Amino acid sequence: MSQTNREMSWAAFFALVGASILWGSSFIAMKIAMREFSPLLAVFCRMAVASAVFALIWKRMGGFAAGRADWKGIVFMAFCEPCLYFIFESQALTMTQASQAGMITAMLPVMTAVAASFVLQEKLEVRAMTGLLLAVAGVAVMSLAGEAGPQAPRPILGNFLEFLAMCCAVGYIITCKKLAARHKPLYLTAAQSFVGMAFFSPALVFAPMPAKLTFGPVAAVFFLGLAVTFVAYGLYNYGVCNAPAAKAAAFINLIPVITCLLSWLILDETLNAGQLLGGATVLGGVGLSARPARKGRKTHGE
Repeated sequence: MSQTNREMSWAAFFALVGASILWGSSFIAMKIAMREFSPLLAVFCRMAVASAVFALIWKRMGGFAAGRADWKGIVFMAFCEPCLYFIFESQALTMTQASQAGMITAMLPVMTAVAASFVLQEKLEVRAMTGLLLAVAGVAVMSLAGEAGPQAPRPILGNFLEFLAMCCAVGYIITCKKLAARHKPLYLTAAQSFVGMAFFSPALVFAPMPAKLTFGPVAAVFFLGLAVTFVAYGLYNYGVCNAPAAKAAAFINLIPVITCLLSWLILDETLNAGQLLGGATVLGGVGLSARPARKGRKTHGE
């Protein structure tokens, strides 16, 4: 890490904010892409666009030989995300609002902390566990308060599928953390793209082809492949290398806020009072678990 554990450069700060903005916008872009593309075909095209970019620099990163010793871990990581992750998320976005799905991502840092306590033997504070339970309760309130409509025909099922996507993301993060000691983050991201493209390639045969192609959905697919998969991961990886890991992870909590704002501006989505209460509960639970420990108290990790 190029910066000390106490410092974060402005470049790292803006990189992490930029990554959060791009990830927050991915829900809106996916909604737009699915106006003409089937969910799985949209994911395949996204993976194909990112893979085309990574193919240009693949040999410079060592190619497949660089990951030969860890191929099982790399395949498992990619199977968690993008493979299973995007199956759940793409289906979730056909049933719930982008703003609600984005809100559920706020649970990811807390869920990761809980998983890390079991898999990586990292200490889990009571406060973090309490925050997780509060966040889960908030998701339940938000889902039950959701009303069926054109943008969200089955919000409860859609939100549950997004929750399953977050479980897959936890598997990806934990595995990636182990692999990162031996592989560059960009290499792992490239491997994800190639495995994901191969995994979703049957969509070319079984998924229905778009009846027409217009600028908006096509641009959304390219945006997902280039801006979200390639650029956002690059920005986030840069931020992680130049800031304390705990501070870098906290930026993930910007994603639901950005998603809700863009959903309102671009998709005309709104949240009712019950959903806002549930969303506030989610963020409250995340805030409780992510709040730094008091000075003088012994901390673990970064």
